[in-house]
Amino acid sequence: MTVLQPATAPTLYFFGVTTAKSSIMKVFPAWADYLGLRGAVIKGVDFPLHAPPDDYRAAVAFLKRDPLSLGALVTTHKIDLYHACRDQFDEIDRHALYMGETSCLSKRGGLLVCHAKDPISSGLSLDGFLPERHFERTGAEVFSMGAGGSTIALTWHLMKPSRGADRPARIVVSNRSPVRLREIERIHAELGSDVPTEYILAPRPEDNDATLAGLKPGSLVINATGLGKDAPGSPLTDAARFPERGVVWDLNYRGDLIFLDQARAQAVERNLQIEDGWTYFLHGWTQVIAEVFDIEIPASGPAFAALSDIAIRAAKE
Repeated sequence: MTVLQPATAPTLYFFGVTTAKSSIMKVFPAWADYLGLRGAVIKGVDFPLHAPPDDYRAAVAFLKRDPLSLGALVTTHKIDLYHACRDQFDEIDRHALYMGETSCLSKRGGLLVCHAKDPISSGLSLDGFLPERHFERTGAEVFSMGAGGSTIALTWHLMKPSRGADRPARIVVSNRSPVRLREIERIHAELGSDVPTEYILAPRPEDNDATLAGLKPGSLVINATGLGKDAPGSPLTDAARFPERGVVWDLNYRGDLIFLDQARAQAVERNLQIEDGWTYFLHGWTQVIAEVFDIEIPASGPAFAALSDIAIRAAKE
């Protein structure tokens, strides 16, 4: 982990795995200028996957005591950091309590506040590209590979009773280890959703291939494993067959993106709608920046479109 030094300017931290490779390192300065966050900077802090709890605790303790360290976005480590540091948070928002994770740390009135923004940002992203009333019209299912924080947030959004008939006919979650599966099953049980849900132990990509083969036409298939970004590869083999008229979503927008390549190879034959993680990236970051710097950032409309254009230009520089 990076040794943290006292901040000399208003600082937003990015707790991740390979933060230097993220577009946000180029995008944030351009956004800060547009949003009027004069002098604000971003600093990446890399942890290995499933880092020792003491590493998370040290970073959170530093953030809490350093005056110009205003907050952090947390990716990949959302669940591990939450459980390691829960007693260090002065306040925990309702989404974080329910999800058992944190994607955002901020300060208010001298208190360190833990937030889970994924239920908001993932819902905005998903509803932005899914055809209107998609599940109600098609009877489609959802298959999310990876049982971490992103899948917890996405499934919570899709299970909400307020969606009425526009909920999946079935949700399937797979993961390579049983611990995360048990945790997401516990969370779903507390939700009390009536959406049929299955939990598949899938230590090999071939296991995910088998689940994929049983999905209904129009189903939503999600790579929420981090493979392609945090580690190379795909949760599927090249022999996998996507559902006809399926919607394929990779939460990654950078990396080797093999999962997206596999989908694109079948795009015409299977009539697929394919989405990467760029809009998810935009919503995830703007929600956190708004919280950390205590400003309003619209989630749609001309201002959000301007932020997207700025990000695209900055990322290419």
